[in-house]
Amino acid sequence: KSDFLASMSHELRTPLGAILGFAQLLAAGKPPVSPTQQSSIDHILKAGWYLLDLINEILDFALVESGKLSLTLETIALDDVLVECGAMVEPLAQERSVSVALPRLAQTCTVSADRTRLKQILVNLLSNAIKYNIAAGSVVVACETLAADRLRIAIKDTGRGLPHERLAELFQPFSRLGQEGGNEVGTGIGLVMCKRLVEMMGGTIGMESTLGRGSVFWIELKLCAAVAKSAEVRQLIPATREPAPTTGTTRTLLHIENNPANLLLVEALLLSRTAIRLISARDGIKGVEMARTSCPDVILMDINLPGINGFQALALLRADPLTAHIPVVALSANAMPRVIQEGLAAGFFHYLTKPFKVDELLETLDAAFQFARPDLPQLESDAQAREQ
Repeated sequence: KSDFLASMSHELRTPLGAILGFAQLLAAGKPPVSPTQQSSIDHILKAGWYLLDLINEILDFALVESGKLSLTLETIALDDVLVECGAMVEPLAQERSVSVALPRLAQTCTVSADRTRLKQILVNLLSNAIKYNIAAGSVVVACETLAADRLRIAIKDTGRGLPHERLAELFQPFSRLGQEGGNEVGTGIGLVMCKRLVEMMGGTIGMESTLGRGSVFWIELKLCAAVAKSAEVRQLIPATREPAPTTGTTRTLLHIENNPANLLLVEALLLSRTAIRLISARDGIKGVEMARTSCPDVILMDINLPGINGFQALALLRADPLTAHIPVVALSANAMPRVIQEGLAAGFFHYLTKPFKVDELLETLDAAFQFARPDLPQLESDAQAREQ
């Protein structure tokens, strides 16, 4: 089941990447679209990003159920995480006119947790508290030390609450707790994921509810004494590579991709970047040959390619003195955390997943070009190019 869902995740991401990519180009195009067209594009983007969230949730669930999801426990400063999560749900709270109150911790509280997954849990619980609240309701987050080594984080809402007879369904997969016909969309696996993740971090999760008065969801984690600096740092520039020699002002990007829609999308995306010369190859072997003959400044490469895959192509590029210095950015629908880690360890400059956000791809390419040819000025931003 896990392998099947992972494969389906890849297959679903590929067409979704084209849908979201071209929709983003339409939204930012010149001349501006009409208000009616913009409304239609907004609906496409909203539905597309939500569909991506569903794909990610189901993939995460499959990994947890199969025991293949690994966590990195570290000492986390809770106040930092709460501020970040509050910022992430603020747009939703403003849209629903719901106030969110975060605790002011008298002293720095630190817990043992996986930072990324802790944020996932808190954002999920906060989002639910906002979505299932009453109009102009409130959400209050409180922290309480229960023992010398246990901390409880409670999220209290002013929603409708749940009847006692439905509480047994709370952490059951795909249960929507009577919201199946409501306005809020969802899969019914968010709370199940929260429970699994909290337990994997050595904690517990629970809920209390009063019909007509609201609910309180809480998690308990191990309390730590010392503060550790966050290790969540993304290294985009490998220190072991030498910059490419400078040969002019025009920069060449080699795109190795077998999907025609993805090739067209990147081509359309770079139309405003007149300083970039784009060339492309449809498979790994041809891509390696073109890299050797054209010596591009940067390579953008898919992972699942015909002939040889992206990892094998990267190994060939790194083994050849003519291409060993070229930054290679992975752009793949394979979003398995294990594959992403393997890609970065293998030497990819960066690993992006499809569907991608246009700004993120452009920023990554700019960083790769700057590393490849640091003597040249930064490429003109997409926004600046469109303004001109």
